[in-house]
Amino acid sequence: MTDVIYPKMALIGCGLIGSSVIRAARAQGIVGRIAAMDASPAVRDRVCELGLADEVVENARDAVKDADLIVFATPPLSIGPAAAAVADSIKTGATVTDVGSVKAAVSEALAQVVPPHAFVIPGHPIAGAETSGPDAGFSTLFQGRWTILTPRPSEDPAFAAAVHRLTAFWSAIGAQVDIMDERHHDLVLAVTSHLPHLIAYNIVGTAADLEEVTRSEVIKYSAGGFRDFTRIAASDPIMWRDVFLANKDAVLEILGRFTEDLQALSRAIRWGEGEKLQELFTRTREIRRGVIDAGQETPEPDFGRRRRAP
Repeated sequence: MTDVIYPKMALIGCGLIGSSVIRAARAQGIVGRIAAMDASPAVRDRVCELGLADEVVENARDAVKDADLIVFATPPLSIGPAAAAVADSIKTGATVTDVGSVKAAVSEALAQVVPPHAFVIPGHPIAGAETSGPDAGFSTLFQGRWTILTPRPSEDPAFAAAVHRLTAFWSAIGAQVDIMDERHHDLVLAVTSHLPHLIAYNIVGTAADLEEVTRSEVIKYSAGGFRDFTRIAASDPIMWRDVFLANKDAVLEILGRFTEDLQALSRAIRWGEGEKLQELFTRTREIRRGVIDAGQETPEPDFGRRRRAP
């Protein structure tokens, strides 16, 4: 167990990531009290049933009152308005962060509404699954995974101390922490996460629309590759709608490059250029091995056994 890092944490949004943050912080003893809020009454009721938080409230302002750490775990485009709604309840010295996979737009939104007496330190734990809701969370979700923090440059020693404190929080729940420029983060994630999700949504949609192939055949004869696409494409549609809208510049830049590479691959297939195909497949195989060697491919938890454990 670790010493308490934040006497009170407020969590806005209790889905997979939000409930996992609560579970992990509780398991490590690094927060004193936990106040949770979710816009859904059903989710709030479930959080109460699971006993995840010390208090579950309907109004976010009640949750953030006197909180030392405020975590927004809602879709990216909702974070700015949610923060604006509670701005006058944020205490001096509080840290305001989030868990979204888009940082520049969220950082700007928070900077505009969070009072200057609090510290805005956007964050992104690179972890998750296609399941959602408070039952889906688990305390070990972040272990061995990267969490990226994107604080804006500041010479304020108090701000530096706040960044150090938040880093200690994520480290205590098992994450590896990196500090990154917000726009560079968005470009990196456009490559590693956002474009793959866009491709998955599109290829599953294409398969569903094929007149020559029935829906039952798509399901019955799904090979490993297509199954992986359907897993990705099962992610929260509202969250991913917001991701693409909030990070459109980086996504479109990487999508353009991907389209050019796809056209080159199409030409290689058309003209029977086997050596080019083999060279590409060999190079990408090494990337896969690198992902495994870096420990970024780990088994997902058994939700059937864990789902009711706080």
